[in-house]
Amino acid sequence: MTTATPPGRTRRDVARLVDHTLLKPEATAADVLALCADARELGVLAICVSPPMLTVARGEAVEGLVVATVCGFPSGKHTSAVKAFEAAAAVRDGAHEVDVVIDVGAALAGEFEAVRADIAAVRAAVPAPGVLKVIVESAALPDDALVEVCRAAEAAGADFVKTSTGFHSTGGASVHAVQVMAATVGGRLGIKASGGIRDTASALALLDAGATRLGLSGTATVLAGLDH
Repeated sequence: MTTATPPGRTRRDVARLVDHTLLKPEATAADVLALCADARELGVLAICVSPPMLTVARGEAVEGLVVATVCGFPSGKHTSAVKAFEAAAAVRDGAHEVDVVIDVGAALAGEFEAVRADIAAVRAAVPAPGVLKVIVESAALPDDALVEVCRAAEAAGADFVKTSTGFHSTGGASVHAVQVMAATVGGRLGIKASGGIRDTASALALLDAGATRLGLSGTATVLAGLDH
């Protein structure tokens, strides 16, 4: 059964906003190749895989797809130098986009200049046309800190802010967090909602709140609820 589809929200429309994601630590090369095949069949924009899987994914397997990976994942508790090294290696290995995790503890302590500097180090390692998305773990932050982290990401030259890793105990994407992020940087930075998006209604609600990209592992289920 499909959900009534508002204008601009057909299955094809939404698919072109999706990072089809596989970040489970137990993922194998065969799993990544299957992800790539699914991505082409579903018509998504991008795949997102762990850094060691970039060499598996690149080449013919991902022809026509944007290739994304993660950095400082999932904790964000890495030095800026390590994050920058990892990001630069990912670009060399074929990543078009890098999703980096902030130091959530620094944000909770109000150390927003440190957050900005950390992001800026990774931005330097992912020069244009590479795309840098900043994972802020929105569920772990009060609104005032979420606003400041989004401002820090913008000041550091990021292209997107992203809600969640999907691995944090506080949870994933929420409509409220996306609304706060959109009110802070919407129209200047993209907003990626990710983490716990398991059905069509949730995905549409996040898009309506201001998300411009979706990180999904259950992509087929979400898209199945939309009209062609």
